[in-house]
Amino acid sequence: MNLGLKDVHVLITGASGGIGLATAKEYLAQGAKITAHYNTNNRTLAPLLEAHADVLHAVQADVSQEDAVARLFTEASARFGPVQIVIVNHGISPEPETPVADMSLERWRRTLTVNLDAVFLVTREYLRGLRVASDEAKAKAAIILIGSTSGKYGIAGKADYAATKSAMMYGLTLTLKNEIVKIAPLGRVNCIAPGWVWTPMAEVLKEQPEKMFRALATMPLKKIATAEDVANQIVISSSAKVSGHVSGQVIMVEGGMEGRLLNLPEDIAKEQAGAN
Repeated sequence: MNLGLKDVHVLITGASGGIGLATAKEYLAQGAKITAHYNTNNRTLAPLLEAHADVLHAVQADVSQEDAVARLFTEASARFGPVQIVIVNHGISPEPETPVADMSLERWRRTLTVNLDAVFLVTREYLRGLRVASDEAKAKAAIILIGSTSGKYGIAGKADYAATKSAMMYGLTLTLKNEIVKIAPLGRVNCIAPGWVWTPMAEVLKEQPEKMFRALATMPLKKIATAEDVANQIVISSSAKVSGHVSGQVIMVEGGMEGRLLNLPEDIAKEQAGAN
């Protein structure tokens, strides 16, 4: 399907990771021009850069730093003109799982810095650039934030990560969709929120059957998403042609998940036995 994205300039943060890389490939298939952001490792982008040097440009930046974000957008605009669509995909999910009672303030602040402060910096710089863009460029304007099921249901041992995703999915998405139209009247803001996705972060599921069971137990589709499942929703939601009247939405890509499985049968049996 032609989504009307040919020659549209898309900036993807965290483009070297599983979802980011899959998203870059989907935009390339649509004929978009892409600025692919990475922080420390661009090896996964190398084959794409070699094959699509005319429409794909990689830029390194620590997006938690204000000056680095400004440079990222300056380099992007110098190569392909103003950024029309921004996909805010970067983020960290610290290990090990640590309850709030045992979590350090250092870890909490680090996660909020990368997952929330940096999101603010990226979206702010995008909107500032949009202010001076042409009406033609503004007509394609869209912000896609990447949330998570943890932002809806929480996740034990990762309150820092869940809190940042909730903030993006609700407070930030719902505010930005009202603000972007003051700059670009047809601009839209949506959030794509996946559950478990087959990326390197999900490899733990293969080694821990109980964790895999918990991941699938409340999911009607009973399968883990692929990065392409998420990328497809990102690209479709960003398209003014097919999603031009969709804004302020949190689109869950989680196989119909209904919540978290908190207890296994043996957990309940043990609790009941202790009460008797």
